[in-house]
Amino acid sequence: MIAKNYSTQTFEKKYTYTGSDLGAVWTKEYTTFRVWAPTAVSVKLRLYESGTHGTQDLLEQLDMTPDIKGTWILRKPGDLNGVYYTFLVERDGITKEACDPYARTTGVNGRRAMVIDLESTNPAGWDLDRNPHQNRGIVDAVVYELHIRDLSADPDSGIRNRGKFLGLTETGTKNPYGQATGLDYIRDLGVTHVQLLPVYDYGSVDETLPEGTQYNWGYDPVNYNVPEGSYSTDPFNGAVRVRELKQTVKTLHDNGLAVVMDVVYNHVYDAGRFCFNRIVPGYFSRVDRYGRYSNGSGCGNDTASERSMVRKYIVDSLCYWAQEYHMDGFRFDLVGLLDVQTIREAMDAVRKVRPGVIFYGEGWTLQTELTKPNVDLMVQANSALVPGFGFFNDSARDTLKGTVFDDEAPGYVSGALDQEPWVRECVMGLNSWCKDPTQSVNYVSCHDNMTLYDRLLLSAPYADDQELIHMNCLAAAIYMLSQGMPLFQAGEELLRSKPLPDGGYDENSYRSPDSVNSIKWGTLRKKEYRRVRDFYRGLIAFRKAHPVLRLTDAKQILESLTPVEGLKPNVTAFRLRGQDEDLFMIFNPNREETLVALPQGDWNVCVRETTAGTEPLATVRGRAEVPAISAMVLERKAEK
Repeated sequence: MIAKNYSTQTFEKKYTYTGSDLGAVWTKEYTTFRVWAPTAVSVKLRLYESGTHGTQDLLEQLDMTPDIKGTWILRKPGDLNGVYYTFLVERDGITKEACDPYARTTGVNGRRAMVIDLESTNPAGWDLDRNPHQNRGIVDAVVYELHIRDLSADPDSGIRNRGKFLGLTETGTKNPYGQATGLDYIRDLGVTHVQLLPVYDYGSVDETLPEGTQYNWGYDPVNYNVPEGSYSTDPFNGAVRVRELKQTVKTLHDNGLAVVMDVVYNHVYDAGRFCFNRIVPGYFSRVDRYGRYSNGSGCGNDTASERSMVRKYIVDSLCYWAQEYHMDGFRFDLVGLLDVQTIREAMDAVRKVRPGVIFYGEGWTLQTELTKPNVDLMVQANSALVPGFGFFNDSARDTLKGTVFDDEAPGYVSGALDQEPWVRECVMGLNSWCKDPTQSVNYVSCHDNMTLYDRLLLSAPYADDQELIHMNCLAAAIYMLSQGMPLFQAGEELLRSKPLPDGGYDENSYRSPDSVNSIKWGTLRKKEYRRVRDFYRGLIAFRKAHPVLRLTDAKQILESLTPVEGLKPNVTAFRLRGQDEDLFMIFNPNREETLVALPQGDWNVCVRETTAGTEPLATVRGRAEVPAISAMVLERKAEK
């Protein structure tokens, strides 16, 4: 059977399995193994003593029995907790050994699955663990994008478990100069959600090598339902990675932080070796009639999410992470390659097992070869088909700091002219592709492309250090106070930079060493870095204090937010009125001061230059004197 037949109605009607028991379901008395292999002529279960591929420690090989909808099943008596296993699948005279696609954990480097008693990995109090922001909406979130290693790899981090899940559980850590680092620092910053770059099992780091030997962001999935072993203290023991990731989530929750998981269902590390494709050749991936993989992802293969059992796999996987690991949100890499129906089903299913989960992703339009007709993809233009799903707002990003396709092109904060209409779109959270602010993810930096500070260095070579800091803070003020959900890269608030040894800056540091990628905690010894950190903290507090900054529909925005006319070129201002609050926001990217007339009455200044917070800095009336390259935000009680 060739790959194109997989998407026919005949194949799907015959072989779509809807049960919830795929994989290894453990009990103390027995374990039931079920694998979907509709094209196989035989399937055998192999049990191993260890999880190390290539080790000659086979315990037993057992024949599995064909069952309903293309599945094969075997029940093995006894307590198999901690036993490793694979499937041996024969098709067309070819036999291949594969890890279980539904593996809950694995041995080192993810080649052998492990049977596991999941309850035994739960930390104390796990049954009572809750999302600290469960009853809040997506626009109430302030997301901090973080890589596990980046947090703790720097020698100045003061963190013992450097590069590990457990590094994020340590409290009381400080740099050599006495400033808080790690978890205490993040909590004090005031963000609501920590988005973890991929923590599933990925293929680009050899888990057998010493710590820090290799680095990768992790956008190369191997086992979607298994935590990454290099972040655990023992990658050879499949239970350790599960236990330590749960402990990390629990600790973050205990500290008032929700957890977003970065997921990459659009492609895999190696399509030919990916376990699903080894069991059912080519099924998981989009393959054309000539056997070539579709490559919209730029990673050599695209996931065929429109196929029923791939859709089921993605939905099951998301539900598993939400239920078993208490994940509070999912950020989808290149979600524009996945189909709308899959994401809608996933959102419905996940929220049934864990209310309050947020969903967002990159809805870029990419070329991919679909295996079925009439499939809607998760691109920005289809945002209306998936209410409640947020899309990264690249137009806001490029407006504020300059297009990502030209590192030296300035943005609004660094000297670009005639950007006022686009700034208004950003602040209102209403773009041409987005009519609902709950679908706009506002940001100027994430792991991709230059850090914000490096980009400003290149696009504003005329600027001195003080002006660069003001540009950084102005960009933050705009996206942080815009309608929608703000997100920023960890360290942006510390003027994070990624200089290369030979000059220039690393715009794609996905496999660069810790020396490039780590958060440099020692910079906190400098007053200017602490000032920028405090500015971000103040902006977050101000956003939280004002519901009118977190509106949920276009009608509310159009009724509440009014752009101010008649200003100097490049200057933008907005009046934003809520039930009990009246805000006036002014953004001045020019290199000279500007004067802006204020509505009558006394106005309290809460944001000015590089200072922000909920306490008034001054009271003014008549007009506001806004310094060069800065934001000013004023408030007063709403008139009744």
